[in-house]
Amino acid sequence: MTDHSESRPFVAACVQMRGGRDPAANRESAVAAVREAARRGAAYVQTPETTSLIERDRAALFEKVGPQEHDATLAALREVARAEKIVLQIGSLAIREGEKIANRAFLIDAAGEIHVCYDKLHLYDVDLPNGESWRESATYSGGDCAVVAETPLASLGLTICYDIRFPALYRALAEAGATVMTAPACFTRQTGEAHWHILQRARAIETGSFMISAAQGGRHEDGRETFGHSLIVDPWGRILAEAEGDAPGIILAEIDLARVAEARSRIPTLSHARSFGVRRA
Repeated sequence: MTDHSESRPFVAACVQMRGGRDPAANRESAVAAVREAARRGAAYVQTPETTSLIERDRAALFEKVGPQEHDATLAALREVARAEKIVLQIGSLAIREGEKIANRAFLIDAAGEIHVCYDKLHLYDVDLPNGESWRESATYSGGDCAVVAETPLASLGLTICYDIRFPALYRALAEAGATVMTAPACFTRQTGEAHWHILQRARAIETGSFMISAAQGGRHEDGRETFGHSLIVDPWGRILAEAEGDAPGIILAEIDLARVAEARSRIPTLSHARSFGVRRA
């Protein structure tokens, strides 16, 4: 576990996108935005879930994605991280693995190397009152391991979108040393309007951690609508930066890890938790 107690504050950025069905166009947008964020002073930049492609049609999705070693968006963004000397978190890419697809996040170091990957643990299968129906498990394979990534800036707890609804995951990441939680997302408009801000702030407060969550936003070519409102939240639950609605753009905020130590000392729930059983009466 890396000790960041004496670390200097750094600037983090979220890139908010409105991805479509053309991987090349999405790649161009992501590369330009990441470069702009770096030039505005960000040492850490995060893109949203499904950075390279938003496609609901399963057959079309499989036609457009391939194995990790052939992913053009991954290659392009690795080069940007190397050129700009930043830590870059690709919120996720669709990576072909046999008969299913991994929803995989990539943490890229300042040399452009893949530091670690994370496959989304929790899959979103639901029928919504507005008629939307989602069956991620029909296309995607879920991950089986949580990840804390040690970087020169902070210890990052990697999660993706629907993971935000599982607080035990974030507690486990905090107990494993994470001081900054990340939850890049492609949140539906309906569920985002109801819960996005509450969930982001709750996970920050519960663990005494920063939350950094870049999002997709707006009406996409495949017909879905996503909520946007990319957020950076401090360990006390205060929103430090928020994207303007669902419009593409960049937000930045200073991350001072001293705030993590302060919040965790004022409300030390991580050290006060007790094991217990449950009795039905």
